[in-house]
Amino acid sequence: MPETLAALFLAHVLADYVFQTSWMVEDKARAETLFLHFLIVLLTAMATTGQVASPLIYLLALLHIVIDTVKVKAFSDGFAAHLTDQVLHLVTLVLIALSAPDLFATGAYTGLLWLPQVLLFTGGAIYATRAGGFAVGKLMERFGPNPIEESLDKGGFWIGLLERGLIFLLLLGQMPGGIGFLVAAKSVLRFEAAQDGKKAEWVIIGTLASFGWAIAVTLAVMFIAAQLPPLGIPALND
Repeated sequence: MPETLAALFLAHVLADYVFQTSWMVEDKARAETLFLHFLIVLLTAMATTGQVASPLIYLLALLHIVIDTVKVKAFSDGFAAHLTDQVLHLVTLVLIALSAPDLFATGAYTGLLWLPQVLLFTGGAIYATRAGGFAVGKLMERFGPNPIEESLDKGGFWIGLLERGLIFLLLLGQMPGGIGFLVAAKSVLRFEAAQDGKKAEWVIIGTLASFGWAIAVTLAVMFIAAQLPPLGIPALND
């Protein structure tokens, strides 16, 4: 079951955060765009599980589109809707994995015992960094535009991406103390902003949300990884 879940998780991450472009997100209300996204979800699931003809792969893609359609048609594109959308997608992955625990083992990659770990860590890295950027961005939208003047173009985006990536690596490498160093370093670098109440609150909320997302995702990945055959890297499998 964890092997199948790892494969399906990477498929979901690729479909939503790598191969889904910005224009697809903005144009998702159209049937043609939803069908294109359906194909992407289907093909990524086929690629990561090594299954082409399994009905559950097609069911997964269909459920994914149903969830997206309901979100687009019935809800605004805010943080709560975005988070609910992701939770429903992840629950769907778990249900499919529970229904067919041997889906990965009976696919084209049978015998590659190390592969599920690679799929899981790849999906986890993308979900902690890129997906976290979208989630934190949706959260911060409710507080208005960035109050920090003279910010670099997409500077906050890259800072968040890098800090979540570092947290992912630090936790996998069993160096959680390094997260405290990140907090201290960011506090020093953002000292000027902290002198203004509004700016300070903006930085604190964004930082805590970014760190919280990365930590939660990494801990979940580590929990699933513990159920998989070892990859052979002690720090990741202890």
